[in-house]
Amino acid sequence: MRRLLAFVLGASVVATASPAGAQTFPTDNPVLQRIWREGMDNSHVYRLAQVLTDSIGPRLVGSPGQMAAHDWAVATYKSWGIEARNEQYGTWRGWRRGVTHLDLIEPRVRTLEAMMLAWSAGTNGRSVEGPAVVLPDVKSPAEFEAWLPNVRGKFVLISFAQPTCRTDDNWAQFAPSQEAFDRMREARQAAQRAWAQRIQNTGLNQSQLADRLARAGALGIITSRWSNGWGVNKIFGASTDRIPTLDVSCEDYGLVFRLAENGQGPVLRLYADAEFLGEVPTFNTVAVLPGTEKPDEYILLSAHFDSWDGASGATDNATGTVTMMEAMRILKKVYPNPKRTILVGHWGGEEQGLNGSRAFAEDHPEIVEGLQALFNQDNGTGRVVNISMQGLTGAGEHFGRWFAQLPEEITRHITLRVPGLPGGGGSDYASFVCYGAPAFNLSSLSWDYGTYTWHTNRDTFDKIVIEEVQNNAILTAMLAYLASEDPERMPRDRRIMPTNPRTGEQMEWPQCRAPRRNDAPTTE
Repeated sequence: MRRLLAFVLGASVVATASPAGAQTFPTDNPVLQRIWREGMDNSHVYRLAQVLTDSIGPRLVGSPGQMAAHDWAVATYKSWGIEARNEQYGTWRGWRRGVTHLDLIEPRVRTLEAMMLAWSAGTNGRSVEGPAVVLPDVKSPAEFEAWLPNVRGKFVLISFAQPTCRTDDNWAQFAPSQEAFDRMREARQAAQRAWAQRIQNTGLNQSQLADRLARAGALGIITSRWSNGWGVNKIFGASTDRIPTLDVSCEDYGLVFRLAENGQGPVLRLYADAEFLGEVPTFNTVAVLPGTEKPDEYILLSAHFDSWDGASGATDNATGTVTMMEAMRILKKVYPNPKRTILVGHWGGEEQGLNGSRAFAEDHPEIVEGLQALFNQDNGTGRVVNISMQGLTGAGEHFGRWFAQLPEEITRHITLRVPGLPGGGGSDYASFVCYGAPAFNLSSLSWDYGTYTWHTNRDTFDKIVIEEVQNNAILTAMLAYLASEDPERMPRDRRIMPTNPRTGEQMEWPQCRAPRRNDAPTTE
């Protein structure tokens, strides 16, 4: 094992950067040379990402945008001469987002930065007006029920109002002292605890609260889920489909909240266009380069296609999608007759629980059984910097051999984690790891993904770093080629799982979970 680790880490050690284009390959493999040149000199990454994020836009499961994306991907693959199809795995509640406009009209006029949450009700083609009120600080569920008649015809604010919308690093830089910074954070934490207690005292959780307010006659629910970055909010789904639910920017939410708290009579006007489309089919898009020698063994390129729809779904996960599309395009051009079958899966429903990839694994046990390697990419626009062997003890040797043939321009960034631990969730590779299949996540450099683009209203095309995605597509194409040509099957021997430091008990291999094939309530 020590010799293996030395070999693997030697292939991935971080070296002094060399200028792009000045790299030489450690072998004279002509296919790797052609992959490099095609990916560097004829990249389609920019045009693919621009169409997907700007023109098609977000891809909420069950939305017209998601279906348009599936059809575009199939047409694009076919234009490259690659067989592709949309494969239905279930149904979901269909919903279309339209125009949303929220204005403060009293005590002064201001158009507010607001976004309707997914699967929210609209205003039925008209504008509605009403006062804005803050959820009261009741002491018991009975007191809350006694207050409820007051919400009829009003907008209700149910989120914590941030005392400052400045980022913590901004405070750390400019506060007059560490003590002043600490006082701000302590006061904020105390206020957050008090707000959590206010919610708890209603006897309802956040989801139940929204629906209860709707049934009591509220005009709309106003929320704010600040992402702790400048101008960035998390945008998810509504908890009720009875009335509109909107997320409002940190700054504008604070404005309306303070006006209401101080008795200054805020009145809001809302126009929200939304349409429920009934039960609609949900799909995975699958494309294939058939194997010539071992067609029943598979390389699977993996990325989820769906997104939340607060922005354009650019780094979550158009970047992963484009990485896999560009890798397939390159492979079709320079390696059109692979030894093993090369598939790509663009999964639907990842954001609701890996549903598309779990369904594919469940529906295609022959592919899971024949899997040589799966390469998944999901977490943002950065270059790949970490690959875990997912607890498979023989995987490191294969990656070591493959990495020894790759250009240093790519490998110098990457750490291989041997043997690593199997992923239990988080992205679609976990849908295959649970079977003990060799499925690997190509984990990327952050670029402040968690704060600024993951599930936010700022996940747009301009956040994509094109050269980083280009790098990842070349890496993926090379790994797919090397895995296809490898004379040996990837072994599935599992590590002895370590002890969980929190519980003191031995960890277990993740269990496979059934996909949700519709949006009926689940007990999972």
